[in-house]
Formats: sequence, C-alpha cells, structure tokens
Amino acid sequence: MKRNCALASGFLIFLLLFLNCKENHPSREGIDSMESDAEKISLIFDTDANNELDDQHALAYLFFNSHIFEVPAVTINATFNGGDIQGHYEEAERILKLSGTHEVVPILKGANAGFKEISEDWQPENFDGQEAVDFILQNTRKNSSLIVAVGKLTNVALALKKDPDLAGRTRVIWLGSNYPEPGEYNQDNDTVALNYILNSNIPLEIVTVRYGEPSGSDAVRATPEDINRIMPGLGPAYPPGITGRHGGTFYNFGDYSVDLFEHIDLHGDPPSRALFDMVALAVLKNPSWGERDTIPAPLLVNGQWRDRPDNSRKIILWENFDKEAILKDFYSSMQNPRQINSSK
Repeated sequence: MKRNCALASGFLIFLLLFLNCKENHPSREGIDSMESDAEKISLIFDTDANNELDDQHALAYLFFNSHIFEVPAVTINATFNGGDIQGHYEEAERILKLSGTHEVVPILKGANAGFKEISEDWQPENFDGQEAVDFILQNTRKNSSLIVAVGKLTNVALALKKDPDLAGRTRVIWLGSNYPEPGEYNQDNDTVALNYILNSNIPLEIVTVRYGEPSGSDAVRATPEDINRIMPGLGPAYPPGITGRHGGTFYNFGDYSVDLFEHIDLHGDPPSRALFDMVALAVLKNPSWGERDTIPAPLLVNGQWRDRPDNSRKIILWENFDKEAILKDFYSSMQNPRQINSSK
C-alpha cells in the first residue's frame, strides 16, 4: 500500500512538473520568433538621401527587410548634390512614408558642412550636425547598433571626435571609394573625415564603388526596363500620398522608383543606374554576396591612395559582388515587403 501511494505521489509530482514546463516554455514557433528578433542586425543608416536615387532604393530595401534589420534611426548628411540638409531630410521622409515607417523611425539631421570646417570652431555642445551625432553616441552606449554610412563620413567622424570611446562599441560599414584608384563621390565630399577615421581604431569596412569596374558596387545596376516591368505598384500603400522631388503624387514606393529612374541620367551598356548604397545592406544580410579582404589601413594624400603595409590598424575591403543574387533579392524584397509591424 505504501509503495502504491509512493508511486501515485511520484506520478502526480511528475505530471505537475510537466504541465508547469509546458506552461512556462514557448512553443517552437515562439522560440523561432524570439531567436529571429535576437538575431536582427541593428543599424543606424547615415545617408545623403537626396543625392541621386540609390539612397532611396537602399532605404526601401532596409525597411522591407525588417525581419533582418532593426533601425533605431536614419541620420542625414548633405553632400554636393541635392541641396542643403533640409532637402536630404525631406527626401528621406518621403521614403519612410512610402515604407510605412515614418511614425516609428526618427530622421535626425546631421552635418551640412565638412569635418574640417566644423572642427575649426569646435564646440562640443553646439555644432553643425549635433542632432545626428548625439543620437549616434547615445544609441551606441545603450545598444550594439552598427553604422551604415552611404554618404560622406562627416557625422561618423564628428561622433568619434566628440567621444573617442565610440570606437569600442560599434563598427562602420561605408559605401565609398574606388580604392586603390583615386576619386569617388562620397570620398571626395569629405576626405578629411575619411582620413580621421582611417587614423582611428574604429572598426571600418569599405564597400567599394569602382566606377565602370566589375569588381565594385557600380556593377550592381538596374535597367529602366526592369524597373518599369517589376516595380510599378510595389510596396505598402500610403493613402495620403507624397509629392515626389520631381513633382507628381505617389502612393507606393514602386511607382516612385519608376519616377526616379525617369529623372536620372543613365550610363553603360545597356543604359542603367547603379544601386550602390543598397549593396552595403545586401552584404550585411548575406556576406556571401561579396568578397572581403583585410588590409592595413591606407591614407588618402592629395587625392591619391597611399598604402601603409606596416600599419597595425586594419580595415576590411568589400569587392566582387554577386550582382545577380543581390538584384534578385532586391526585387524579391520589393515584391514581398516585410515592413515594421507587418504580420508577414
């Protein structure tokens, strides 16, 4: 009798423990969901959004891959094209509205001028670009966000100047340079900021541009034919619509993409336009879509790259991108957007 009671008690304890475990542990679906959230890439996207059309497509790609990327903010800088900081802000705002993220992701204004000009009259609590810089510093103190910079590097250099400890809590992925050849738009917009970062110890990865070369992001090109065939009507609807920078009213990103391609110069054979900035995000999403090499950090001297083979400071260089895979994923992301708060 005592043995039977003991067995019954043991079974009851086991049953209670089993039910308690089932109650307090998530389903397999819940585990997968939590793991997915934990593995998201958190990044601050630093952009000159009104420069041409690659920034806009990169922003849409970023927000339509919300299952991959978490974006605490978009920071803005002004480069040679696209007007002052307000014009770049307004273009970024258009894309966030068409991406359904304008109410949840802030846009913060950064530097109008270059690093040298701002540094000459350095006032740490009152300077051109402070809103974006202070956010970068505050966010990286709390989170592990990296910085994806697809314009000039002024905001990043200013953040590093204000708080050198930034180097120990983030990494920078920069779309820029034709290294080892001279020139390139983002680079030439602020060479002083670039050298400041190259001479620091902040982890830096350069996604090369290399105009006209198959090894750089310039090779990842979209044709108007593909844009006109694939993009119309794509993306979540934004019923109020936005007024495009070239006029007209647009209710989704796909139609705006078509308009942007209609108002841009085309190059190459066939005539096309590179989606440079999107490539920097694509290789974060899938590193196999590019090749990377670790090199001693060079320096830009009088517009020419000077290698420093004995430099202990190393950077990563991205090149030889899988154009077909990246473009396929871009169009797939446009056709099947996974935007913030989406149930997809």
